[in-house]
Amino acid sequence: MDERRDAEFRRFVVERSERLRGFAYLCCGDWHRAEDAVQSALIRLYGAWNRAKRASLDPYVRKIIVNVLIDEHRLAWFRRVRVGDHNTPETPAAAVHDHTEERVVLVEALLKLPQRQRAVVVLRFWEDQSVEQTAEIMDCSHGAVKNLTMRGLAALRGLLSESALAELEGASR
Repeated sequence: MDERRDAEFRRFVVERSERLRGFAYLCCGDWHRAEDAVQSALIRLYGAWNRAKRASLDPYVRKIIVNVLIDEHRLAWFRRVRVGDHNTPETPAAAVHDHTEERVVLVEALLKLPQRQRAVVVLRFWEDQSVEQTAEIMDCSHGAVKNLTMRGLAALRGLLSESALAELEGASR
């Protein structure tokens, strides 16, 4: 019984770990924190594997990742040292899957959003989740998801407009 469970879990991890790391990176903006969050989420999932519904594993793991990142963010105030330079996030190839300049600019703008707005925008538009699925993962109301989406998209538009203006100014020099 345990061998079958372990094989099932291993298969799940192999099939989804890269995509989960990309999701976590887009939520937190730090590749190392993303890997740690995914590892923590997978450890929690393994503990609940027998109880977890196979049909809803992906949203369940994303919810765990979001909660791990939120908990880490809350506890960061108590830590004396934070690993990594969060002012200059690196954009790993696995997170963007496409090396076009526009995509890199979009990811950089996305990383400037507040954490909850970023998580909602990533879930809704990068992971293609519905309002209902996003509300379940974020553990909030549908209205909160819509509000965070609206604010996140407005902030992205502003950031991308600033980026386009800066490019135009740089090109005219």
